[in-house]
Amino acid sequence: MKPLFNASLFVLAATLLTSPTFAADSTSKVVAADDIEWGYLNPLRSALSPGAADLWGDRTTDTATGMLVRFRKGFESPPHIHNITYRGVVINGLLHNDDPKAEKMWMPEGSFWTQPAGEEHTTAADGKTNLIYLEIDSGPYLVKPSKEHFDNGERPLNLHKDNIAWMNNSDLHDINAKGVNATFVWGSTSAMGGSMVKLPSGFKGAITTKASEFRAVVISGEVNYDSKDYDTTTLSAGSYVESTGNFNHQIENKNDKEAIIYIRTNSKYQVN
Repeated sequence: MKPLFNASLFVLAATLLTSPTFAADSTSKVVAADDIEWGYLNPLRSALSPGAADLWGDRTTDTATGMLVRFRKGFESPPHIHNITYRGVVINGLLHNDDPKAEKMWMPEGSFWTQPAGEEHTTAADGKTNLIYLEIDSGPYLVKPSKEHFDNGERPLNLHKDNIAWMNNSDLHDINAKGVNATFVWGSTSAMGGSMVKLPSGFKGAITTKASEFRAVVISGEVNYDSKDYDTTTLSAGSYVESTGNFNHQIENKNDKEAIIYIRTNSKYQVN
């Protein structure tokens, strides 16, 4: 069966036609999953709240932010809205995010969804452990009652991992490594966009970039990471890497399982 979602090619074309945004200086940051400091998504509810950790940005201020959120098995929020639109990628477990009256569609590891600002919805989790990457383009990230709902013109997307259209190196002139697949999950004719790269078992190569904003989160699998700023580090699911400027991210996948990395950037990158 062919994937139900194939908008990736349109987004790819728009991305490749966009003028790149480069940074003059080169810097980087690496945060391994084991070193993440956790708090609560709603501190007032403490242990009753999902856990949360900002990987970059600050979800309490007016800025773009990428964060991890973890849910206990059986969690289900009451109907609510958010003041801002967010995107989510499932790292571990089973997540459902939809209209309060919708039947449960459990999205496993590697699935992607968007939640428009102002739209009423519920979020539920059903895995033994449940972890997502959540991203906003502006903040603060707030939860508000359903009575304050509004239509901002956007429509939600629930993209189960089985419906993602992956492209191989023959489809992408900036993906040169054999066996590597990629898919674009959001973006427009502006430079900023989001994609996922699938690195096969045995992959040893590099993701190179000149972007002024390059952010990568390990969604599944485990890789060894190396760069001019860091010694070899093991990055498991939930780990984070960022860079600005001309940078070469050395990556090796020594495991039997493929690894998936989500990338947010405002310029093209290459996988070699």
